[in-house]
Amino acid sequence: MTESRYIEKKIDLPAMLIERAEASHPGEEFASEAEWWRCLQADFPKFIPFLTQQCGLEFRGRILEIGAGAAWFSAELSKLPQVVEITATDASARLLKQSAPKAFKLLRAHAAKITRMPADFGKLDFPANHFDAVVCADALHRAVNMLRVLREVRRVLKPGGKFVAIREPVRPLVRFRSPSPRIMRSGPPASAGLTRTDYQDLFTHAGLKLEIKRVTLSRGFKYYFDKVVNGLTHARYAFVGTKTTR
Repeated sequence: MTESRYIEKKIDLPAMLIERAEASHPGEEFASEAEWWRCLQADFPKFIPFLTQQCGLEFRGRILEIGAGAAWFSAELSKLPQVVEITATDASARLLKQSAPKAFKLLRAHAAKITRMPADFGKLDFPANHFDAVVCADALHRAVNMLRVLREVRRVLKPGGKFVAIREPVRPLVRFRSPSPRIMRSGPPASAGLTRTDYQDLFTHAGLKLEIKRVTLSRGFKYYFDKVVNGLTHARYAFVGTKTTR
């Protein structure tokens, strides 16, 4: 089998939330869908080398992606030889059916490793201690109840397993109006995100030991500049939670 498998599944969510998810589209936080597809191909793949090389994370075994949307994160993880299988979930069946295969093709994913399935990330229909890692990109802050999601993530993780959340809006110390065309058109703007302390408290209450990694994907002089101002004028972090006990 060389193609990704899709599993039809009804999820127990209020109709309004499902309708909102189905009405969403890839990259709705960008100025245009075309810009998002460009970033998906040129910028987003940089996250995997950052996480594995600079953060020292090792992805292996069985992985779950929550709030996957077009599942670009799953596509990139599928290329890692030690990753055996990935389950990509989202409240939108349309995104998983239509957008995800396009992303897999564009990113040359090992699609046979990936199973797509609708799911409510606040009530994960998987056994306890099942996944080696759980990941999400630009998804955790969209939860109606983030603490509930984190507790579900902890439940399905194996002891020692990692939860990795990237592209979360985090409130910087100084707020400026950005002239960039990549502004969010829905959901909370980056300047209105939770603080690092807010995330720390939520992960702690969920029973996950949190490490916060500064994300700097640029190169050359810009790399050093971004590293200095990260957290001040903008705030880009990877949140890595570990399940330390059963």
